Amino acid sequence: MHHGRLSRRRFLQRAGGVAAGLAAAPYVIPSTVLAGEARPGANDRIGIGYIGAGRRAFQLMDLPGDAVVVAGADVDQKQGKRVAARYGCKAYQDYRRMLDSKDVDAVIISTPDHWHAIPAIHACQALKDVYVEKPMTLTIREGRAMVDAARKHKRVVQTGSQQRSMAPNRLGCELIRNGRIGKVHTVIGANYPSPWKCKFAGQPVPDGLDWDMWCGPTEPVPFHQDIYVSRSQPGWISIETWSGGEITGWGAHGLDQVQWALGMDDSGPVEIWADGGPLVVPVYTEPESRARGDQLCSEGHKVHYRYANGTVLTLDNGPGGGAIFIGDKGKVVIDRNKLTTEPKELATEPIGADEIHLAKSDNHMQNWFDCMRSRERPVADVEIGHRSATVCHLGNIARRLGRKLQWDPAAETFVGDKEANGLLDRARRKPYTLPEV
Repeated sequence: MHHGRLSRRRFLQRAGGVAAGLAAAPYVIPSTVLAGEARPGANDRIGIGYIGAGRRAFQLMDLPGDAVVVAGADVDQKQGKRVAARYGCKAYQDYRRMLDSKDVDAVIISTPDHWHAIPAIHACQALKDVYVEKPMTLTIREGRAMVDAARKHKRVVQTGSQQRSMAPNRLGCELIRNGRIGKVHTVIGANYPSPWKCKFAGQPVPDGLDWDMWCGPTEPVPFHQDIYVSRSQPGWISIETWSGGEITGWGAHGLDQVQWALGMDDSGPVEIWADGGPLVVPVYTEPESRARGDQLCSEGHKVHYRYANGTVLTLDNGPGGGAIFIGDKGKVVIDRNKLTTEPKELATEPIGADEIHLAKSDNHMQNWFDCMRSRERPVADVEIGHRSATVCHLGNIARRLGRKLQWDPAAETFVGDKEANGLLDRARRKPYTLPEV
C-alpha cells in the first residue's frame, strides 16, 4: 500500500464491493407485525431477507446452517429476482412489503450508505433483527436514531465491521488495552479521502429500476450508470450526496479499530482539526479516473483527533485497515487480519485471566446468529457501529470547515459551534424522512 495516500483502487480491492440497493418511503408498521417477542427458538431456522440485492448482498450469502433465505428486495427488480431464482424465495421491489412477512425473522441491509438508516429503523420497528453494512450511517444523527430504535424494540443489530471478528485485530487491541506498550500517545491512521460532487448528464433509466426510490431521501438527479454502479467512475460511493467517501468507506474499518484499541466504543475524540483550510470539493461533470478526487480530498488535508486522555490520532501514512499505535514502551501495528509489534515478543505474550479480554468472535455472521438466539449484543453492536462511523463523519466535517472543532462525545454535539452542529444531519426529501423511533 502506498503510504501517504490510499488509492481508490486499492481500497476497493481490499474492501470488496458495495451493492446498489433499495430504498422506500416511511410507513406504518401493522400492529400484527409488532405482536410477540419475535425471537427465534433454539431449534428454529432463522428466515433472512435481503434489503439491497446487488453485488455486496451476494457476498453476504455465506450464512450459517440454521439460516434460510426467504426474500430479496431491491429497487432494481432484476436484482431481487436473482435472489429469488437462487433460493426459490420471494422477490420484492419495496422492502416495506418484505418486512410485513412473518417468514422474515431478520434482514441484511446491503444498500448504498444513504439507505442504511431508514430500513434499519423500520426493521427494528417490525421486530426484525438487523445486519447492516458499514459505514452504518450517512450522518451522525442517523446513528443515534438507529441505536435508539434497536434498544427500544430490543433488536440485535450487527454492523458489518468484520475486522472485530479477526483474531489478529482482537489480539492487537487487547495488547494495547492491557498496557503492553504503555501509555499510547500517538496513533497514525490512513489519509482516507473525503467525497466529492458530480453533475452528470442523464442517461435512460434501465427497465425495472425505480430510480426515484433509489435516490430516496436525497434530491433526485438524472440517472447515470457511473453513479449507480459503485465499481465505475466515480460511483456513488465517492460522491457526498450518497456517501462519506473513503473516510467512511475504508475509514469505517480502520477508525473502528482505533476506537476498539483505545476503549472508546461508547465515546470518541474531544477535538478535531484538519490541515490546509476549508476543503474545496471538486465537481465531476463526466466520468473519469478517481485519482483527481482522491488527491484533492486527502493530500494537504490531514485530519487530527485528540482524545480526552491526550492521545492524538492523525490520518497520514498508516494502514487502511487499522492504525499504528505508539506508546512509551513500544508499538503495535494493526491492519486487516494482520498484527505486528515492537518489540516482536509482545505478539506472543498471552493475555492473563485477570486482564482485559475483548468480545470474541471468529465469524462475524455467525456471531450475529448466535446473538439472535441468546439476545446478547454482538461484537459490532449498533452503538459501536454508530460511534466508529461518527469518528469518520467528524473528519469530513473538520475538512469542510477547515478549523479546530470541540466535540462533546456524551452529548454528541460540537461545543458552541452552530455551523458545525448544522452538519450533524442532512435535510431529507419527503416522504423519505427519518422514522420516529
